[in-house]
Amino acid sequence: MKTILTVMALLFSAPALSALKVLACEPEWAALTEELGGGHVSVTRATNGLQDPHHVQARPSLISKARRAQLLVCTGAELEAGWLPLLQHKTGNAAIQAGAPGYFMATDYVEMLGVPAVLDRSQGDVHAKGNPHIQTDPRNILKVATALRQRLQSLDPAHADDYEKRYQDFKQRWQQAMQGWNRQAQSLRGKHIVVHHNNWLYMNAWLGLQQVATLEPKPGIPPTTDHLAALLHKLKQQPADVILYAAYQSSRSAHWLSEKTGIPAVKLPFTVDGDDKAQTLFDVFDVTLERLQQAMQP
Repeated sequence: MKTILTVMALLFSAPALSALKVLACEPEWAALTEELGGGHVSVTRATNGLQDPHHVQARPSLISKARRAQLLVCTGAELEAGWLPLLQHKTGNAAIQAGAPGYFMATDYVEMLGVPAVLDRSQGDVHAKGNPHIQTDPRNILKVATALRQRLQSLDPAHADDYEKRYQDFKQRWQQAMQGWNRQAQSLRGKHIVVHHNNWLYMNAWLGLQQVATLEPKPGIPPTTDHLAALLHKLKQQPADVILYAAYQSSRSAHWLSEKTGIPAVKLPFTVDGDDKAQTLFDVFDVTLERLQQAMQP
């Protein structure tokens, strides 16, 4: 009986043991990898939807998971610059070092927005390669999916056909969803928004939103009393339609400004698990558009 149980345990654990071990820096790339990989991948998330991806601790449990990873899927463009290099160094895992086949940065496969003409750190948290928050535009998700499918196939050629099938299925569902989102978003074009942090640049380009101000005086610098007072004066002269903040950000400044101006403050999920209703990539955009429309109804 003991021998039979041992054999059964090995059989049931075999798929998990053979699955490609993936460490995803952000929830959106974990979700995308699972969409494309299914049972052929075992994905660990370095962050969750309520964490600021700029600031993560390279804690021992995360180092242990990174040490076993065969594929690293992150945003890149310096978003993880404060913690990922340290994590890579501490693991000593050659598979996930820059330039290795297991090193995948999503921003390498999209057109970057917000690339500074002059790099001046006195202007705050400025990213030299451009704004890294590419996941807020669904068109970028599909571009990254195309490249990630190819990387999975090259790392795990035995299941290349399965990755292709899952990619084609995802592509069809995603394109169909985008058609609906684009129709739904027509009423949002030209609307004026205030944001907490400059992390909606790609969403703005997709939806045609006009960003008129940020709650942060400089990127990465928390809102100050003087800056909020100046912003209040500006918005009383030229009102915006909505104030946006991400689920991982403090709501205090957004709601203070909302109370003073009457402009609705809206929390958006920003990524998978940033909200109870945003459990998948599809959910993120469903929830985002629903909340924007509700807030901007005439």
